[in-house]
Amino acid sequence: MKAFTRLDGRAAPLGLANIDTDQIIPAQFLKTVEREGLSKGLFFALRFDDQGGERPDFVLNRPEYRGTNILIAGDNFGCGSSREHAPWALMDFGIDCVISTSFADIFKNNCLNNGLLPVILKPEEVEALMDEAKGGNHVFTVDLESQTVTAPSGARYRFDIDPDRKAKLLKGLDAIGETLQHAPDIDLYESRRALATPWMEA
Repeated sequence: MKAFTRLDGRAAPLGLANIDTDQIIPAQFLKTVEREGLSKGLFFALRFDDQGGERPDFVLNRPEYRGTNILIAGDNFGCGSSREHAPWALMDFGIDCVISTSFADIFKNNCLNNGLLPVILKPEEVEALMDEAKGGNHVFTVDLESQTVTAPSGARYRFDIDPDRKAKLLKGLDAIGETLQHAPDIDLYESRRALATPWMEA
């Protein structure tokens, strides 16, 4: 997966609590196992009306938030059913970091497994970031190495992350990539097993 080191970008404030995975990516978009193209279903009921037109009042449809790659969300983001398509859709839309006061555990783990950084901050810190994001076109910085979020005003907030998760994100290692780091040992084991039990290779 793509490594996450430092992200400089625009942030959109989505101050709704309890946004579940069905709101992030509805069930009708789960028929594919491809990660590309899922952005069309992201926040579908919030972004589009019954005729398929964009709702002009939804934050991600507003001109000043086009190209947003940081989402500042309300509490308990990503609750509901488990679906890996949720972080896939966010990333396909261009969002590489979501900041909230809390995340559902399964959603959080799915994000970390796919290279999307979920940042947990205190309620007053998230509120301050939302205030600074209003109006759009302001550059925020999320630095994984220093574990900080820096607002346009210069205010800096520190977040916690599991050290092992942090190391994998910095190196861009998903579960397969982590396993492939041990490829020489795996090859050696398979060669020895083939010699010791050749009938199992048939």
